[in-house]
Amino acid sequence: MCAEPASPLLGPEWPNRFAALGPRFFTELPAQGLPDPHWVAWSEACARDLGLPGQGERPDDPRLLAALSGNGASSPSSPLRPLASVYSGHQFGVWAGQLGDGRALWLGELQTPQGPMEIQLKGSGLTPYSRMGDGRAVLRSSIREFLASEAMHALGVPTTRALCITGSALPVRREEVETAAIVTRVAPSFIRFGHFEHFTHTEPDPEALRRLLDFVIDIGYPACRDAPQPAAALLEAVARRTARLMADWQAVGFCHGVMNTDNMSILGLTIDYGPYGFLDAFDPGHVCNHSDHQGRYAWARQPNVAFWNLHALAQALLPLIDDPDQALAALEPYKTEFAVALDDRLRAKVGFATERDGDRALIEGLLQRMAADAADFSITFRRLAGFDSREGAANDALRDLFVDREAFDAWARDYGRRLRDEHSIDAERALRMNRVNPKYVLRNHLAETAIRAARGGDFGEVQRLLKVLSAPFDEQPEQAAYAAFPPDWAQHIEVSCSS
Repeated sequence: MCAEPASPLLGPEWPNRFAALGPRFFTELPAQGLPDPHWVAWSEACARDLGLPGQGERPDDPRLLAALSGNGASSPSSPLRPLASVYSGHQFGVWAGQLGDGRALWLGELQTPQGPMEIQLKGSGLTPYSRMGDGRAVLRSSIREFLASEAMHALGVPTTRALCITGSALPVRREEVETAAIVTRVAPSFIRFGHFEHFTHTEPDPEALRRLLDFVIDIGYPACRDAPQPAAALLEAVARRTARLMADWQAVGFCHGVMNTDNMSILGLTIDYGPYGFLDAFDPGHVCNHSDHQGRYAWARQPNVAFWNLHALAQALLPLIDDPDQALAALEPYKTEFAVALDDRLRAKVGFATERDGDRALIEGLLQRMAADAADFSITFRRLAGFDSREGAANDALRDLFVDREAFDAWARDYGRRLRDEHSIDAERALRMNRVNPKYVLRNHLAETAIRAARGGDFGEVQRLLKVLSAPFDEQPEQAAYAAFPPDWAQHIEVSCSS
């Protein structure tokens, strides 16, 4: 019988195009592997997209476990040359100076069916950029990042991916003593706005800035290469991608929690999952990060924060742009791109097949009613798919979500009339709406339940939850409990930057 081929993750070829930028951009150092590691979770979907051999829920190759727990990467004979990159950034609107990969190492790239993908270990020990940290990630935060990465991908939201989690009994102190873990993260690139800020503000170097610009254009924005002002063209392209990402976040009720410029992907991906949250009861002012005392990153503020961050990126690119007015002009499309993208997503969520005057007011009316009555964001839109558009229909399942029934009834009459005006067929509309309104999202209490089980040594709930979230728009009748209203205790979950 022929032996199973070795995983490409264990192969000899690990190119890293980022390393070609030169030592100003990173520090090469070995990982600090986890002692006696074990598997916590594995994403078969991510592995499949990477073109890796099927592994099921738990790979059985001890060499793969070693490599993805930081031990294989620290061997002198390893083909890997791990590196931590340096960047800077604004944190909570304040210039923070030099930052960098304080607990992450880039292992290199895999050639995949999706193109070159960078593989990164998060939680693999101290780097020169760890500042006051220990370079470790804990099991709790690793499970949250793993699940969110794969859940957002299944929702169709641009995101970094997560291949697996490995864990260890190694103690790590946060608010309490926890155990260590490593997440294997995957993305076409992990470059952030802060990489550009670093070479303009912290270590000003126009030549390094130029090399970084060329690199990003090559890997993500080749159409900008021949523009009269490549830096301005890149800025506009990033602004447009970021606008669409913000529309995606708002439409699924996702709150990032820490939208610092060092947490903003130059490729328009959701990156660095920390104290994130999906909306339960709809509150536009919801703040998911317990550390965000001023509510800077509340759900409703995310689009404006992204625009602020793009201004910071524009400042960083000014040395490469002939006229500052060109930088400002490159940012302007963000406003229209976001507005159009969000309108498109919201119109799809309420099932409109055509565009008519008054649609925006009708949608805003629904959101206002949801906010006034604290209606559950995901459940409301999912139930809306079953709306009976016949005049006088009761629609009790949806109506029961609202406290002010008369106000809802008035909105429902207008909505039903709008649907009848475009001759909407209820069954067909329901199918369309259920393809954009998820039944299953990663609510905090679901993640917390999986974390509590994992802390007791049972990793099965992490894998079960991953499977449910991988098909968020499907009914999955046997998993209906995962789509239920959050329990009362969920209101008391506090998630902070240490998460």
